[in-house]
Amino acid sequence: MNPAHPLDRPVWSALNTRVVPFAIRRAQDGGSAVRLDPDVGVFVAAADDTPASRGLLDALCREYPGAGLVEPEGEPIAAVLPDVPVISRASCVQMTAAALTASHDGDLDILTLGETDADEMLALATLTRPGPFRRGTLRLGGFIGVRREGRLIAMAGERMKVEGYSELSGVCTHPDFRGQGLAGVLSRTVVSRILARGEQAFLHAYAEHTATVAFYEGLGFSVRARMTYTVLA
Repeated sequence: MNPAHPLDRPVWSALNTRVVPFAIRRAQDGGSAVRLDPDVGVFVAAADDTPASRGLLDALCREYPGAGLVEPEGEPIAAVLPDVPVISRASCVQMTAAALTASHDGDLDILTLGETDADEMLALATLTRPGPFRRGTLRLGGFIGVRREGRLIAMAGERMKVEGYSELSGVCTHPDFRGQGLAGVLSRTVVSRILARGEQAFLHAYAEHTATVAFYEGLGFSVRARMTYTVLA
């Protein structure tokens, strides 16, 4: 199960390279498993599908409930975990971008978000559900947002990072302010910063959310692979 490309198993790749400071690791009897700090996110991964690694992954999921797996479609390792019930599985697309399309977006007063914004960021993500988000997710870096009358109404940032790639994530807009192009401007800003570092951007979107997929295609993303997102009890 060792990935031929770092994005084949993005959680495992990230938590063993650029996101190591946020990793909780277990290793024994030749097996290995790792989990993102629960204050920061939900993701977990195993080195391979050997009994030793599966047992360690199982133990991590029981020790820190509410984990999530992102694995290539057809290979959800959750299917072989003996003691952790599966809540749901969803088909996702993994998309990448090496360049952005031309933009006609107007100027926007974009703010850097930090710890003082954490509660509002969590509230906005809880309302809009852009994907797994925790109060400490902002520690992964690069979060920006827009305020109106002192109220956080839109945001976007970065999440998993592997060699040569950083993930656009947490893109959301309050329902009262949709249709104003905020998500597009914020997404372009985050991706521009990733590209300026000499990296490519990637993201994950639910495959059934065709409008969301089309939105990202309009920015310059294309589908690289199909993935399965599994939510564990």
